[in-house]
Amino acid sequence: MGSLWIVLRDVINNGLGSVCRIAAVSSSILARSAPVSLPTAADLSTRLGRLELANPILVASGTFGYAREMERVVDLSKLGGVVPKTITVEPRMGNVPWRTVETTAGMLNSIGLDNDGLESFLTHHLPYLRAMPTKVIVSIAGRTEQEFVDMASRLGDCEGIDALELNVSCPNVSGGVDFGTDAAMCRQLIAGVRGACELPILAKLTPNVTSIATMAKAATDGGADAISLINTLLGMAVDWRRRQPMLGNVFGGLSGPAIKPVALRCVCQAAQAVDTPIVGIGGIGTIDDVMEFLVAGASAVQIGTANYYDPQVSENLVDALPAALGTAGVQRVADLVGTLDTTRKTNQTACKA
Repeated sequence: MGSLWIVLRDVINNGLGSVCRIAAVSSSILARSAPVSLPTAADLSTRLGRLELANPILVASGTFGYAREMERVVDLSKLGGVVPKTITVEPRMGNVPWRTVETTAGMLNSIGLDNDGLESFLTHHLPYLRAMPTKVIVSIAGRTEQEFVDMASRLGDCEGIDALELNVSCPNVSGGVDFGTDAAMCRQLIAGVRGACELPILAKLTPNVTSIATMAKAATDGGADAISLINTLLGMAVDWRRRQPMLGNVFGGLSGPAIKPVALRCVCQAAQAVDTPIVGIGGIGTIDDVMEFLVAGASAVQIGTANYYDPQVSENLVDALPAALGTAGVQRVADLVGTLDTTRKTNQTACKA
């Protein structure tokens, strides 16, 4: 550094004529330095049973439309996959307004599975989706087990669909959570769909249960390739001046940062109960959120409410992931999944620490 300081002093005293000498000395110093090894490229790929993803960042059903709406603001090729809004056999008008209400650290929604129905999806939306440069996971919901099975059978024969997500956890429609709160019904439903369709199956479960581990085991026993956790928590908002609920359907699903601790708990408990891959959902909006879910046991994550206030958040998270893996001291997403140390500390061990 002594030689470099001399040249810098010359620049100060003699002007820019010494720039060439700086370049020469800098080159000499760099030549004597130890060679710099470039970091190996991070492996962002992850696997959800039979479904392989280029990276673990997905967008959640109901927050990204049918993807076409977002193509001008999001580079869809960067995403691990897209889950379009849930479809049903028949078109649904959805619930009466108000359908959304902002809450502290989140939002309530009571959309009511507003969608165009299966036939319209196949005719108008699937041709666009099948041409997308990323995985397409179609979300379906049914009033009965047979509706789920029939829809899965139709979709399983369609080109351009990479997996199905069974929405057995919507709190905004009558009977929307029945299959997600009864372990026997959940197991039977997933087994029925698995028998009618060769596509990988994700089971989207509700947190509104006594034991998430029990439901995760039921989904696994039914043959789910992965488990999506969590759907929204049932909540409400009240206008006390008018003595009325703010949502037209009275109750709705709470999402956003407010539910992240619940989602992390569910992911952790499910990961301890089953070996089935888990997709973490709930309050994810930063790279720290993503890393927390991976460490807690999720093999992938879905971005939901954050899409409303930052439409490009999903691709930004993909860009931020390699550096975050480096900070964690790993090169592969798979090496981070489920590495959380949940050993309980007693008062004695805490004091020693």
